[in-house]
Amino acid sequence: MDMERPVNTLRQQTCTKQLAVVFVVQLLALHTLSAQVVQDSMSPQQLREVTVQEKGKGFTNTSMRGIENFGIYTGKKTEVVSMNNLTANVSTNNARQIYGRITGLNIWESDGAGLQLGIGGRGLSPNRTANFNTRQNGYEISADALGYPESYYTPPAEALDRIEIVRGAASLQYGTQFGGLLNFRFKRGPQDKKLELTSRQTAGSWGFFGSFNSIGGTIAKGKLNYYAYFQYKKGDGWRPNGGFNYRCGYVSLDYKPTDKFSVQLDLTRMDYLAQQPGGLTDKLFQDDARQSVRSRNWFQVDWNMAALSLNYAFSERTSLNIRNFGLIARRQSVGNLERINVADFGENRTLISGQFRNAGQEGRLLHQYTWRDLPQTILFGYRLYYGHSTARQGDANDGSGPDFYFLHPEELENSDYTFPNRNQALFVEHVLNFTPKWSLTPGLRLEHINTGSEGYYTQRVLDGAGNVIVQNKFNDTQTRDRGFLIGGLGISWKPKPTLECYANVSQNYRAINFTDLRISNPNYVVDSAIHDEKGFTADLGLRGRKSDFFTWELTAFYVAYNGRIGQVLRADQPPLYNDYRFRSNISDARNIGLEAFGEVDLLRLFGHQRHPLRWTLFVNTAIVDARYIHTEDASVRNKKVEMAPPLLFRTGTTLQRGPWRAALQAGYIAAHYSDATNAERTATAVEGKIPSYFVMDLSASWRWRWLIVEGSCNNLLDARYFTRRAESYPGPGIIPSDGRGVYVTVGVKL
Repeated sequence: MDMERPVNTLRQQTCTKQLAVVFVVQLLALHTLSAQVVQDSMSPQQLREVTVQEKGKGFTNTSMRGIENFGIYTGKKTEVVSMNNLTANVSTNNARQIYGRITGLNIWESDGAGLQLGIGGRGLSPNRTANFNTRQNGYEISADALGYPESYYTPPAEALDRIEIVRGAASLQYGTQFGGLLNFRFKRGPQDKKLELTSRQTAGSWGFFGSFNSIGGTIAKGKLNYYAYFQYKKGDGWRPNGGFNYRCGYVSLDYKPTDKFSVQLDLTRMDYLAQQPGGLTDKLFQDDARQSVRSRNWFQVDWNMAALSLNYAFSERTSLNIRNFGLIARRQSVGNLERINVADFGENRTLISGQFRNAGQEGRLLHQYTWRDLPQTILFGYRLYYGHSTARQGDANDGSGPDFYFLHPEELENSDYTFPNRNQALFVEHVLNFTPKWSLTPGLRLEHINTGSEGYYTQRVLDGAGNVIVQNKFNDTQTRDRGFLIGGLGISWKPKPTLECYANVSQNYRAINFTDLRISNPNYVVDSAIHDEKGFTADLGLRGRKSDFFTWELTAFYVAYNGRIGQVLRADQPPLYNDYRFRSNISDARNIGLEAFGEVDLLRLFGHQRHPLRWTLFVNTAIVDARYIHTEDASVRNKKVEMAPPLLFRTGTTLQRGPWRAALQAGYIAAHYSDATNAERTATAVEGKIPSYFVMDLSASWRWRWLIVEGSCNNLLDARYFTRRAESYPGPGIIPSDGRGVYVTVGVKL
């Protein structure tokens, strides 16, 4: 094993150098192209001029255009949250309010400050948004897209222009996921100013303080646009032992030396330290949801990203986009991982340390042409990706502070692994317009994935007093190489400009991640024969709008999950018989549902077109039936898929008059389960029902020239509820959601 580590390091360095050479060569090539005088090779027959009207103008939710940002979205379900039209608590990244209009989302609430985002759609797990392909400005931001697609970093809502969501059909353009695409679009500096300053200061309940400061503008005779921000947050948390300290910074430079060529450089850095109060049993939660029985658990994240995007227009019809991105990051957790119904006697804690190094490149060539006097669009793309992650787990000290070091780093008590992986892919999608109303969008994606694990793990047997009586070490090396072709087809029919009927079906896949290969946790066990998941997603939808006062969408969906990875309840051997989760390819599953959304301007609906007051109302409902099928295992046959609420209902209203704006939003989430056997309750609280809950939020703002004042009351009715049962951090056990909290923001823009 010691001889293999230098080889792995050499491979990593060689691959990194190769990617760096490719990046430099492409940059030089595009720079040369930009300096040339290129004659447009347009045919005499030009494309007809198209006037683009923003759908649902004035509403918070819209949908993406059919062709946008080097992507094809015709015939797909897309949703866009416009942050400028949103009245919400953005200083704490309140996901309930920000994503309240997105249909079918189950939202985990692991902390009240918005440090991590956990959303899952259509019956998929919300765990760190891992079932979405998560990006910012079009490039990936997760820890490891193949081996560990979890997102510890969440862009600050105060820095965002909009949030784009594309459902499962995004698999052809973006790859590994079942949930679809989640893309955060950042603000840009204003085009008409050389310098614009924004500063927002927020104070709130439980010692919360947040500071967001940004600069932006356009200089160099309009050729260079820049935007940068720094955000700082700290607080004590709603529960004891819940304090945190967070910092995040971002710089973006967009340089356009010619009309044909542009280059954008993004740099992002984020770090935070959070104490985690741990989980609760059902009894503890009922007695006092604010209590904490863990005082020695800590979590630390360090995230560093860089991206270089190059755009070149060969002509009005043909353009090229190349995205280069890289990540150097680390996450560390230290604390007591033992079951929450076992007292913490101050023994040595467990430290889990993960480091992530990845680099990737994606290229897209978009070409438009005419056929039968109608515009047609074809998109070619490729992807090159290299990831190298490490996961180390062993004993830490018996203290209570954030001490992230191993007691025996040379020989860890649990496991020490490296996880190299590579991915190459080619895809093509084509929008075929047969008539001005009918279009067909076929697509194919060819994938090659190589993932591996190299390291060792130990097995320990303890006596009743917790002393080690047997300890065995096992060297473990695995390599999994696979290639496959997936396809999809979308149809769009627009009987009139304000109405569209769409349908699509796309194959999906999701590779197993390295926590499925080797992480030691007393609360769950992973099947050694676990394998990738495959399936497909199908949508049938109808969306429309009525002038500028009513927008709506209705979608039926079917998600087929073959060999779905899930968790079932098992018990230890005698004499303990402790419950634990067993994670494996449980069986096939299918998720069927109906999503409905509507938003209306009430006064304009009744003919008050010039009324100074704008009063909107939205309703967002999803009905989901997700069940396990095709299995002989009676413990899960026809059982409900975990983390899939059968009903999600959210509604809200916004009032706006002049500089004043206020919004009231409420949501009801039906009861659902945390494991595939649908256990009602267990002693460890890791398994069990998640009861239904109702929560309400109130926000308001006032603007005057350069001044803005905002206020919000989260969980207005002070409900006691929880959204998840965690098997490890930040648990294990029930993770209570925050009670009523009040926040006030004062901001200036100069």
